[in-house]
Amino acid sequence: MKTNLSIWLMMCCFAITANAVAQQRITVSLKGKADYNSIQAALNSLSDSSVTTRIIYIKNGTYNEKIYLEKHNVVLEGEDRDKTIIRQSISRDEWRCLHNEDWGVATMNVDANDITLKNLTVLNNYGFENKKDKVIFCPSDTTGAQQRIIRPNSHQMALRTMNTTRLKAINCRFRAYAGDTVSPWNVQSGMFYFKDCIMEGGVDFYCPRGWAYAEGCTFITHSGEAAIWHDGSKVQDSKTVLVNCSFEGIDNFKLGRYHRDAQFYLINCSFAANMADKDIYLVPTTNTIRWGRRVYYFNCHRKNGDYIWFADNLSSANGNIDPRKIDAAWVFGNRWNPLIN
Repeated sequence: MKTNLSIWLMMCCFAITANAVAQQRITVSLKGKADYNSIQAALNSLSDSSVTTRIIYIKNGTYNEKIYLEKHNVVLEGEDRDKTIIRQSISRDEWRCLHNEDWGVATMNVDANDITLKNLTVLNNYGFENKKDKVIFCPSDTTGAQQRIIRPNSHQMALRTMNTTRLKAINCRFRAYAGDTVSPWNVQSGMFYFKDCIMEGGVDFYCPRGWAYAEGCTFITHSGEAAIWHDGSKVQDSKTVLVNCSFEGIDNFKLGRYHRDAQFYLINCSFAANMADKDIYLVPTTNTIRWGRRVYYFNCHRKNGDYIWFADNLSSANGNIDPRKIDAAWVFGNRWNPLIN
């Protein structure tokens, strides 16, 4: 009798657990059967946090939504990266004329932890749609001019994080014409993981603050003075690491720059033949660079011949680093392993 009761209790518990897990998956579709026809509506339906992951599965379509993601432990998973598109047209300069902060400046605005983006295209279409300058009334202009010129190549964010500490993006495309396309910003404690993603834009279009690891990603430059940028000015150990990544774009595109303390590692990366002969450089700045120049390369190559400035210099980094051990676990230390959590 006890054995049968134990089995019955186990089966009930399993059924309850399975049902709870099943309830964590929400489907969004613009047409056809789904729980919601809006991504934001699906997010709004969630509690602020949960010990279990909530999956919002997004079927193919173009969702003309600005996303505000403030719920913890959420996966946004598209059906197909190239066919599941979240699209908005926003100039950061124009947004800041009417708002005193960046919350809402991007297509995807994130202020939550343990977020995963998967199989999605996140598009800020402003620079592709607007080819001419425009002048707007700007009451928040600090120069007192009350007007501002909004240019097609001004800052345009597809992804902007606020206080997020842990975010993953897997097989996503982040697309804009101009700068700051991918802006995961938390210089004190941000940890950001990108795998098999495509990122494109203008100046500093991949610009993490804190700790960032990108693996197998493609970077496409449309305009501007640099593709990548980093701010590691709060914690000496913070770094941006790019492994097995490729870079391409307009003729004479420049690889990267910084104007605060930064730390770059490029491992096994490849560069298009038309990349400029220009190392990652320090922009003239009034900021104090406390920890010196920290730009490291290992086994990077350019089509049609290498430039001398990205010759292997990993041995000059602190810690006698073995390039075979440079992975996400190494970047984030004991604080987070995105391959497990």
